[in-house]
Amino acid sequence: MAKKLIKGATIVSMDDKVGDLAQGDILIDGARIAAVALAIDGGDAEVIDGHGRIVIPGLINAHMHTWQTALRGVAANWTLMEYFHHMHAGLATKFTPDDLYIATLMGGLNQINCGATTLVDWCHNNPTPDHTDRALDGLIESGIRAAFFHGSPKPDPKPGQKPFWEMPHPQGEVDRLRKGRLSDDSGKVSLGLAILGPHYSTYDVAVSDFKLAREYGLIASMHCAGGAARVPDGWDRLRAEGLLGDNNNIVHGQTLTDEQLKFMLEIGVTFSLTPETEMGQGHGFAITGRLLKLGGAPSLGVDLESGISGDMFTVARVAMAAQRGLDNAQFRQEKGGIPETSSIYCRKALEWVTTEGARMLKQQDRIGSITPGKQADLVVIKADEINMWPMHDPVATVVTQTSLANIEHVLIAGEYKKRDHKLLYPNLKPKMDALRESGARILHGIGLKTMAAA
Repeated sequence: MAKKLIKGATIVSMDDKVGDLAQGDILIDGARIAAVALAIDGGDAEVIDGHGRIVIPGLINAHMHTWQTALRGVAANWTLMEYFHHMHAGLATKFTPDDLYIATLMGGLNQINCGATTLVDWCHNNPTPDHTDRALDGLIESGIRAAFFHGSPKPDPKPGQKPFWEMPHPQGEVDRLRKGRLSDDSGKVSLGLAILGPHYSTYDVAVSDFKLAREYGLIASMHCAGGAARVPDGWDRLRAEGLLGDNNNIVHGQTLTDEQLKFMLEIGVTFSLTPETEMGQGHGFAITGRLLKLGGAPSLGVDLESGISGDMFTVARVAMAAQRGLDNAQFRQEKGGIPETSSIYCRKALEWVTTEGARMLKQQDRIGSITPGKQADLVVIKADEINMWPMHDPVATVVTQTSLANIEHVLIAGEYKKRDHKLLYPNLKPKMDALRESGARILHGIGLKTMAAA
């Protein structure tokens, strides 16, 4: 693979040793970052003009149900209870394997388009191996770096059928994937588990799933919020049995006590928050501030493109603004007036969608910052456009001003996936048509009408 040299860019490295450069160069050799410096002689490397641009590490979307891409906007007005009823007990049951393929392909492509280079695909609508395989087909075809978190469906039980919360994660499927196409985590797509956890399953099922993840050396991610827990003392029992560990990831987390959070952070449990979805659907405010007070930090995710935008810049902004709002309100209540300074600076919000995402995936040595030796997952932002100009503070500009219109180039493992503002995926229109047709058919399957244009 030929060398590339990004020349004369403003560089926000998210690496304390490398630092930020008002104007500098990045040399890419194959899939990796070879050097970052004020000036680099790249020899015969392809030169990418960095003047008037900001280069950042590729964003990391730490939690998204990508299978819902064909249902964009459908859940925008639903509370969590409506979502469970309409989505899991209804729409999800109408998906064919090819529906998972097209949704995951297009969802992955949109993440690249919006500047995310890594996606944690929390796939929990895969009732058959064919569904799983077609979702993986779409994920791999999109070209995004990804962690495929294998989950399980959540339909209403039929007469005589066990409910989903009494069914352990299918070890046979995990074994099949681990011995097959996801046998090696050194590539762009790795394997994890999207388990129920004690909030959504019986305790015996939770124990089985935690042990399964450990047996295969996988990250086990689980939701924890929304209504009453099925096992209210489940976390404490798991702790007592020594089953919690640094391979566990909790999504949302509003129902956890500060004491539970403190213990979990101490042993390396990670947290992925989705503030916009959480506020909109009724989970409550994200636990961002609670984590920060205990010395932790979240990674962030889109969660549901059926409800909100897939843009991770928006996710970072909403997360920061919501926590600032909570902190400011508390200050006014306790002391009156306005705080002397913000409780969260923009760099912290950028960490949540870069370095913290890498930490959640245990891939700090590969992604999350512009560091020599790491994978060349980079986003080139055109910052001399009217919506971003003039640029005084590049970090603030990235977090508060950047939009999809500014994403000029996206590189994953040193390869262009978006160039000159255009995705490089060939012949996109038929796939867009297939996505529309998939969504319309699924909605029709439960009697919901669509106003999609022909």
